Amino acid sequence: MARLEAGMKAPAFTLMNQSGKKVSLKDFADTRVVLYFYPADDTPGCTKEACQFNEQLGAFKNLRVTVLGISPDAAMDHVAFRKKFSLNFDLLSDPDKKVMTEYGAFGEKMNYGKKILGVIRSTFVVGPTGTIEHAWYAVHADGHAGRVLGALTP
Repeated sequence: MARLEAGMKAPAFTLMNQSGKKVSLKDFADTRVVLYFYPADDTPGCTKEACQFNEQLGAFKNLRVTVLGISPDAAMDHVAFRKKFSLNFDLLSDPDKKVMTEYGAFGEKMNYGKKILGVIRSTFVVGPTGTIEHAWYAVHADGHAGRVLGALTP
C-alpha cells in the first residue's frame, strides 16, 4: 500500500457526488481541498467525523478550503446521510475503492485484533498546485476535523 506524504503530487480522480455529478480534483485547481476518506455512511465514527467537519465548515470556508468526504457508499446512501445530519459538503462515491487505493486509504488494517482489508480512515490537504500539504492515516474520528483545521490555521 502506497502512503502519500507532504510534497507528493495528489493522484487525480473523478468521482460522482451524492447528486450524480462528476467531481474531479482538477475542479479545485488554485484552491485547497480537504479529502477525507471514511468507511461508511451513518456509522458511529463516520457520523461523528462528518458532523464535526460540518460544524467547522464555516471556518474551512473562511480559509477558502473545500471539504470533500469519500467513501465506497453509493450516491443514494450519501443523499440519505447528508439529509439525516444536515451535511453541507459533497460526499463522493468510490465503490471500486480505486481512488482510496491510490491514496493509500484502502488496504490491510487491524480490526479488533484481526488483519482485514478495508478503508483506512485517512485525510489529505491538497494545495493549490495539486500537491499534498498534509496527510493523516489511521486517524481517530472524534476531534479530527478540528486537528485538520488547526493545521491550516496560521
